[in-house]
Amino acid sequence: QVQLVESGGGLVQAGGSLRLSCAASGRTFSMYVMGWFRQAPGKEREFVAAISRSGGSISYTNSVKGRFTISRDNAKNTVYLQMNSLKPEDTAVYYCAADYSPYPSTQTMGPRTQPDYWGQGTQVTVSS
Repeated sequence: QVQLVESGGGLVQAGGSLRLSCAASGRTFSMYVMGWFRQAPGKEREFVAAISRSGGSISYTNSVKGRFTISRDNAKNTVYLQMNSLKPEDTAVYYCAADYSPYPSTQTMGPRTQPDYWGQGTQVTVSS
């Protein structure tokens, strides 16, 4: 069992930055591909970014490329999402996700993935 707890959300003006963190319980954090999804009001949950177990393979949805950076610290059981140049359309609840993978260097999470575990979400609101 893996428990995920997000933090770092809040209210920020357009153009600002936030850093989300997701702390995972358990000793097997390094066995999971980690990712971030988001859900805006009235919309379906969408994939944002994911990172392989080793950190060497990363993918982003097109709308956040060049603005968001995902990273992980396996020693701290934590994954991060640095969000810069935020836009009002980035407003959403951001969810951390974990998906077990036997492949240390392959990023296997994407828009159609059904991750094994989810966090409770953290609200990000970007004002114009």
